[in-house]
Amino acid sequence: MNTNFFSRFKKSSTPSTIQPINIVSGLPRSGTSMMMKMLEAGGIPIVTDQLRVADESNPNGYYELERVKKLKEGDFDWLKDAGGHSVKVISALLEYLPPQYQYQVIFMRRSMSEILASQKQMLAQRGETDAGVSDEDMSKLFEKHLEQVQDWLVRQPNFKVLSISYNSILQDPEPNILQINEFLGGNLDLEAMSRVMDKALYRQRKESSS
Repeated sequence: MNTNFFSRFKKSSTPSTIQPINIVSGLPRSGTSMMMKMLEAGGIPIVTDQLRVADESNPNGYYELERVKKLKEGDFDWLKDAGGHSVKVISALLEYLPPQYQYQVIFMRRSMSEILASQKQMLAQRGETDAGVSDEDMSKLFEKHLEQVQDWLVRQPNFKVLSISYNSILQDPEPNILQINEFLGGNLDLEAMSRVMDKALYRQRKESSS
């Protein structure tokens, strides 16, 4: 990492008075926990209850909030205090976010083969097995889900969306971090964000990336 690269991009002295809720989303195992950690390092407070502790699959923690799982049940009250914060919401739950708030969504994308491999490894570490669905069928299900989510997002007037590739940000972090900083208002600590990424944890990389 070029430590002087980010020196040209200073923090703005006039932060916005409007506080949208920052959402980190994507499929499970797509790099959402890493992005949450990056935003925290960049200076954005996060919403998490730390009930799901770090383990071998996510040594740096999951950065989750259990109440997010209850969005489908109408558990929205906690969102009134989430302005200016970041919270992780998996892609399947985005449609349950209430429309009265403004959202800035960083949507993580990752090679599908890596997502499937990472999920299998996580299940194995827990002593669990998959549902017997083939990788080909699971990949089709996930891709169809992502298309539906993206189609839904572009039709939401209160959602701004930035797609970030997990593979790309590990291989070439600087332009991706600058893009995230611009998307979120230009006030992030770019150097701190760049120090978060640990390529040693990139264990399911594609053969072409190794």
